[in-house]
Amino acid sequence: MTDVNLATKLSFTGKVLALSGGVGGAKLCRGLTATLTPDQLTIVANTGDDFDYWDLRICPDLDSVMYALADLNDEERGWGLRDETWRTLIAMRRLGGAEWFQIGDQDLATHMLRTQLLRAGQSLSAVTQQIAAGLGITHSLLPMSEQTVATKVNTDQGWLDFQQYFVRDKCQPEVRELHFEGADTAQLNPLVSSLLTDEALAAIVVCPSNPFVSIDPILSLPDCRGLLKKSSAPVIAVSPIIAGRAVKGPAAKMMRELDMPATALAVAEYYGDLLDGYVLDEADAEYVDDITALGIQVCVAPTLMTDLNSKIALADALLTFAASFKA
Repeated sequence: MTDVNLATKLSFTGKVLALSGGVGGAKLCRGLTATLTPDQLTIVANTGDDFDYWDLRICPDLDSVMYALADLNDEERGWGLRDETWRTLIAMRRLGGAEWFQIGDQDLATHMLRTQLLRAGQSLSAVTQQIAAGLGITHSLLPMSEQTVATKVNTDQGWLDFQQYFVRDKCQPEVRELHFEGADTAQLNPLVSSLLTDEALAAIVVCPSNPFVSIDPILSLPDCRGLLKKSSAPVIAVSPIIAGRAVKGPAAKMMRELDMPATALAVAEYYGDLLDGYVLDEADAEYVDDITALGIQVCVAPTLMTDLNSKIALADALLTFAASFKA
């Protein structure tokens, strides 16, 4: 176990690649942007959740990360923009249109511009960069792939598109298996592939996002796992489970339904030999020896992120831990 002094902020050298889903990953990414310069940090977000709604291209995880990095996210609701209004949604409901996926008036502009630019032939990476720049974001945020990958959930009610399961059905159906449609022919974003061979890469961070529907779509892309393992940078995951519960989302419920115990240890076992290090919450310190026995180094630190200071503190603890591998 590595001792981390959270009062001492590390001057971290080298580049960092962060693999992120939505809300939980976005929180850690916000902490990392406070510690690392724009030329040090690259964030790659899951796009398996992306889908079309109201004839617009919706990218929930990319948007969650963007809004968090711009300090515009709604912390209380857990998704979308702060101080949002809903006049368009109310009007759509009145007209009898689809309204199960809630799009706020400000959020609508993001989806409209993205759709316009994509239809004009721009890549999703270029579109994301333009929207992020408009929000004042200077750190690099990339989609995991330029090709479409769609997460499908096999449940006790049959196969569902992820957003149908997650939003429309509120994660109530029992999950039996997951499939990432298109992943076998999609390619990892070339900018990410290039970074994974960069000698300046000093750490690869697996954010505290849902392992099954946020991180696995990224890892399912051809050559992704191989490139991660080949990289000289340590791969370090932050547990998305604290004391048997997911802070946000259905991760713990999914684990139970997939016959896995809902523990931080089970997440470490699931990632397996992909990991060099694992950041564990203090509430789960009992698992240190078991995780170490897997050949994974462990750092124990407070992982619950409730405000900007706690996000930065976790980012500092993580980077201190990452630097210990080089040392």
